[in-house]
Amino acid sequence: MTKTAFIGLGVMGYPMAGHMAANGHDVTVYNRTAAKAEKWAAEHGGSHAATPREAAQGADVVCSCVGNDDDLRSVVYGDDGILAGMKDGAIFVDHTTASADVAREVAEAAAGKGIRFIDGPVSGGQAGAENGKLTVMCGGEQGPFDEAQPVMDCYAQAVTLLGPVGSGQLCKMVNQICIAGLVQGLSEGINFGTKAGLDMTKVIDVISKGAAQSWQMENRAATMIDDEFEFGFAVDWMRKDLGICFQEAKSNGARLPVAALVDQFYAGVQAKGGNRWDTSSLLRLLSQD
Repeated sequence: MTKTAFIGLGVMGYPMAGHMAANGHDVTVYNRTAAKAEKWAAEHGGSHAATPREAAQGADVVCSCVGNDDDLRSVVYGDDGILAGMKDGAIFVDHTTASADVAREVAEAAAGKGIRFIDGPVSGGQAGAENGKLTVMCGGEQGPFDEAQPVMDCYAQAVTLLGPVGSGQLCKMVNQICIAGLVQGLSEGINFGTKAGLDMTKVIDVISKGAAQSWQMENRAATMIDDEFEFGFAVDWMRKDLGICFQEAKSNGARLPVAALVDQFYAGVQAKGGNRWDTSSLLRLLSQD
């Protein structure tokens, strides 16, 4: 059993912390909305704290999963922040999808207090978090990674160290860039097949056994065919993530023409009121006037 803390109980963090408790770890949680932390503690038998600092006190491993760079800074710094509560030698694992720059910034601040840091954004969505089947992409040093991996294994099917701090965030950017193109391609294919009069359920069943197969096809094609999008990874979140990719691309010189185009398509989905629709809702721009 490891004494742990989890900061941020959104659609991802809530079940992730639950898997930690279910695997026997001593978990204290913090959430900006205290009622959610109280609910989590009642369900999972852990503890809840009034501030990130209190949650982190005495913990060997502290995990966080919040919204963006500024949200991360708001729970990390200050008298009530995570770093103010963590003990020397403890490990801070941040699962927020954020910039590589903020990961390096937090790592430097943590090192100044004798705290070891890992950036570990995740992929797999809400279903992956609930089922304990996330993919965790990590940046940091081997020692703290090895120590923290058993905790991350509670909610992950794959946990990989990719390089120094920031590498996890950079890998997540690659992930989101790839997804953007895949979802647009799947949307165009389904729309084309529908207009051609094909039975798209049968079509997907066939092509999913060949070179066109992807996670998006396996997990989203059926709901796309049924025009169901009130679930999943929100368009707002995807645009936030792509914005991080574009900012990084300005620094490293990478060209992202397809991702930039798909980002504008997502802006079109938002204009239709689809801010919280799943990213597969790109299909609606093609199938509806």
